[in-house]
Amino acid sequence: MLRSVEINTVVVLPESPFHNVHWRDTLELSLDCFICQRSGRTTIFVMGAERAVCSGDDQTEEHYTAGRIAAFDHTQEDRRTSLRAVVDYWWAPFHDAKRDEPATALTRRPWVRHHLGYYCPEQNKSGQLDLQTNEIRPVSSCCEHCSAPLIQSQEAPHIRLLT
Repeated sequence: MLRSVEINTVVVLPESPFHNVHWRDTLELSLDCFICQRSGRTTIFVMGAERAVCSGDDQTEEHYTAGRIAAFDHTQEDRRTSLRAVVDYWWAPFHDAKRDEPATALTRRPWVRHHLGYYCPEQNKSGQLDLQTNEIRPVSSCCEHCSAPLIQSQEAPHIRLLT
């Protein structure tokens, strides 16, 4: 069955030196993988790729799975940047024998990890940071080169099963 998930994320950009904070084209989402028949797998999606990668576990190696980023729309306003991503993936019912639980179309404890990039004008170096659902809010991140504040996240990303 084809499933679609919409992810909406907003971060505040503090008043600081211009660091060109931007969303990177990769995101990670927890999904139940029908290929390795394990629940709660970290699945890596890259914009433009025709398939995703399931992280596997200690018994199953990393492997391809049916999934892709269908939409990746970002908006930058005064001191805010937001991302709306839609992920399509194939899902089939199974029973996770290791956890003794049935799979669900959107895992029981869904989370997403976003990757952001930036450029430090003071040090002329680029950097990256991650933001994920299961962090305690508010979350702040600073430049690894000059310690200037880069983003603040007041709310966790919203994850919604569409189909």
